[in-house]
Amino acid sequence: MGPRMLTIDDLTVRLGGRSILEHASATIPQGARVGLIGRNGAGKSTLMKAMIGEIEPDDGEISKPSRARIGYIAQQAPNGSMTPEQVVLAADVEREQLLVEAETCTDVDRLGEVHERLLAIDAYSAPARAAKILSGLGFDQDMQQQPVDTFSGGWKMRIALGALLFSEPDILMLDEPSNHLDLEATLWLENFLKSYPATLVVISHERDLLNKVVDHILHLQGGQLTLYPGGYDAFEKQRAERAAQQAAAKASQDAQRARLQDYVARNSARASTAKQAQSRAKMLARMQPIAALIEDPSLSFDFPDPSELRSPMLTLEQAAVGYGDAPPVLQRLNMRIDADDRIALLGRNGNGKTTLARLLAKQLAPAEGEMAAPGKMKVGYFTQYQVEELAGEDTPLGLMTSAMRGKPPGAVRGQLGRFGFSGSRAETRVEKLSGGERARLALALITRDAPHLLILDEPTNHLDVDAREALIQAMNNYSGAVILISHDRHMVELSADRLVLVDGGTAKEYAGSMEDYIDFVLGRNQPKKPAKQDKQKGKPAASAKNRSTERYLKSELSKAEKSMARIAAEVEKLDAAMIELNQTKPPAPGQKMELLLANRAAANEKLSRAEAEWLAAGEKLEQFAAQ
Repeated sequence: MGPRMLTIDDLTVRLGGRSILEHASATIPQGARVGLIGRNGAGKSTLMKAMIGEIEPDDGEISKPSRARIGYIAQQAPNGSMTPEQVVLAADVEREQLLVEAETCTDVDRLGEVHERLLAIDAYSAPARAAKILSGLGFDQDMQQQPVDTFSGGWKMRIALGALLFSEPDILMLDEPSNHLDLEATLWLENFLKSYPATLVVISHERDLLNKVVDHILHLQGGQLTLYPGGYDAFEKQRAERAAQQAAAKASQDAQRARLQDYVARNSARASTAKQAQSRAKMLARMQPIAALIEDPSLSFDFPDPSELRSPMLTLEQAAVGYGDAPPVLQRLNMRIDADDRIALLGRNGNGKTTLARLLAKQLAPAEGEMAAPGKMKVGYFTQYQVEELAGEDTPLGLMTSAMRGKPPGAVRGQLGRFGFSGSRAETRVEKLSGGERARLALALITRDAPHLLILDEPTNHLDVDAREALIQAMNNYSGAVILISHDRHMVELSADRLVLVDGGTAKEYAGSMEDYIDFVLGRNQPKKPAKQDKQKGKPAASAKNRSTERYLKSELSKAEKSMARIAAEVEKLDAAMIELNQTKPPAPGQKMELLLANRAAANEKLSRAEAEWLAAGEKLEQFAAQ
């Protein structure tokens, strides 16, 4: 009898003379659901290839359960005239072989065995299961019947993922499966994997997936493997405990704790504010690891603040937008963007999110209606294409010098330094940068002019978990407006104040929360039975109007909470600048400190107003709940 566990024993793998894994060991129990994590370039994909036998280790071995079927997506996407449905069904090799045998077999006894086996593996419900998987990954009924060659590379990878999930291997291995998915398909995948019946090993940087799906974290760092019980939050807590001796992290945590205690002391006396104090505690608890992670200079994201513009900064009135003479992709667009808005665009890929982003970025002109924006408004627009198009022989310094032509070298270096490219790192050839570093470089380039509006279309595809947290903090510290398209639910929840749903050929404000939207996507909010009746009045217990009002009040409270967090971060930056100025030798000119003090006073006043708005929003929600 073979091993029942997946065992990595004293594994060493070297590639191109560089050691990726060095005497690494770990044991994965049968049926475990493991999240394989590590910084970009740590060797996660290399380890997974060694686990499936694609790479031969230099030393050590990997033992797998005997007769276990291992499933992994091949790098080559499917091609040809087969439909997505046919590709997915063909992934169950045994079923395909049995169906052929059932048509050709002349031995009556063997034919009976074939039909028994077909029933045992639930072969006849397979088309319905395949359709359900493809639908979850974004393929409607028409798309499921189109030739595979009519799809783009990203959609072909979805078909490959669907085929792998349908085949239900004993050990399912996934390498960043959400990179080709939108938020809606990511939510479906997360829900599917929660109930996956066998062993799962997934490389992912999606915090929500790592918390809701996996029960172990396998951390790869410095060529070594450590297996932690629990999801990502549990792992991060254990990792933070190991790093508690770091003075900088401790000082940051102490400062946050002191602010929280001060707030609670000032607001816990009244019953109406006690709940808000608890909410503030939760908010700060969520922000603590972000502040600690930003200490790493390789995670640096710091968007330059733009000059002030009055609100509304941009408006759309009955606008339509499309491409050439084709019918408009979107129409009846009515939208207002204020100078400090944080807006997430929701909706499946193909519904027009990128088209709307290009309209707001002034890359497309409205075919009908009006778009009003001041001529001096600057836009920074990030897409994955910019990351892929960075020339390998160039350097960050060369690219930024060219982009900031006429600016002094100090300004060029300063912009690169905001994104972690200091010193010799600025002169490294792009071809030697990791995917995450290239994404940071692209962000540095598009923000070189301090844009008033930042449009980020899937900014996280090359970023690990720590880098995503740093990007969230950078967005929350940034004083301009942000439009975000992302399949990372955690990023949307922590940075967006407004949700806009792009669907049905238009875009409209989504009144609910992200939780409401998740319910909507997964179909959990569809009524399955009549609403409960109020016995005294014979009316529905909760009207649609009440639910809408509650969602609106929760949205307003969330918006106020995030606004307060941004201003608090601004105050922190000013405090740090004053401390640094005090420590300079010889002392800096007094007028610099005067300016910082004036800005600190103004920011503190803004923070007081924001706290008051937050408390008022909380009281309104509490009063509504009491009614």
